[in-house]
Formats: sequence, C-alpha cells, structure tokens
Amino acid sequence: MMKRSVGIVLLAAVIACTGPFGAYAQENPARKPTAPLPPLVYRSDTLPVMHIPELNIYDVSKYNYLKSRRYRRMIHNVKKAYPYARIANEKLRDLDKELSKIKSRKEQKAYMNEAEKKIMQEFEGELKKLTITQGIILVKLIDREIGHTSYEVIKDIRGGFTAFFWQGIARIFGNNLKMQYDPEGEDKVIEDILMAIEYGYI
Repeated sequence: MMKRSVGIVLLAAVIACTGPFGAYAQENPARKPTAPLPPLVYRSDTLPVMHIPELNIYDVSKYNYLKSRRYRRMIHNVKKAYPYARIANEKLRDLDKELSKIKSRKEQKAYMNEAEKKIMQEFEGELKKLTITQGIILVKLIDREIGHTSYEVIKDIRGGFTAFFWQGIARIFGNNLKMQYDPEGEDKVIEDILMAIEYGYI
C-alpha cells in the first residue's frame, strides 16, 4: 500500500510537468546543434566561423568511490528514478509545442486531458513500483531537470489547492514535493552518480 501511494503521488508530479508552460522545460546545451556564424572576410580570404562546444575533461578517478559497496544501492535508486525525470522534461517540451498550435483554451484543456490519460496508461504501472527512496530521488531530479520543484509546477498548472493536497499525501509517505536539488550540498553524491552515468563510468 505504501509503495502504491508513493507511486501515485509521483505520477501526479510527472503528469503535472506536462502542461503549457514552456518556461519550465530546459534544453540541455550539450545537445543543441552548432549553428554556423557569418563568415569572416580577411583581405581576399573568406574564413568559416562557428562556435566550438565547450569540452569538459574529468578525472574519472574522482568517481572511484562510487564503486564501493556502500553506494551500490544509491546508484541503483538513481538509475531507477533518473529516466522518469528526463521523461517529464521531454514530455513538457513536446506538449508545449503542440499546445502552442492550439488557440482555444477549451481545446487546450481537452488536449491536456487526453495527453494525461495516455501518460497514465504508459507510466502508471512503472511508477507504482518505485520505492519511497526512489520517489524522493525522483522529486529532486524533477527539480534538477526542469528547474522548478514538483510542488511549484503542480501549483502553477493545477492550482494551490491541488498542490497542497498532493504535498500532504507525499508527506504522509516521507516525501516532500517542495524539495530542491542541491548538487553542491546534500545531493552531491546523486550528482556524482549522474555524471558517472553520463560518462559511461557506471
């Protein structure tokens, strides 16, 4: 019963992220295509000019500690939660593009309701399987990916009462939709795990 309730709370948080609020969606700069700049003409030569993406070089040995037994469970939990935070961000961007084409507020609402049904059908079963710890991590990672807490997104899209309701349910099961992601503080291990995953180290 506890796992099921936590899953439902987090499902609501993910669905709440899929509304007509493009300001919440964050594009990863590393995934943006490089756009050419106007050519540079020097005397009789024309030289192509373009931005070169920044290349970060990391010391892989920094993440050696993550391979210890102590962190295996945390790595497992982050790997379980992270895909859903990414999905929330992607769904938000996709739906925002579609809703921008619809002028009628009534039609927008109908489109959102239909989209929510599809998301429920697709992810409800999976999210119900999340543990309490994985649910807490997911709420934090939604803040990391979107730039706003789950509570803020639900409040803006569904209203203060709905946000208050889901926050109350979440607190019963040890979660908090107002949690902010702190990569330099208490969530540094989670951030290190995410970096190690992206580098293919774990």
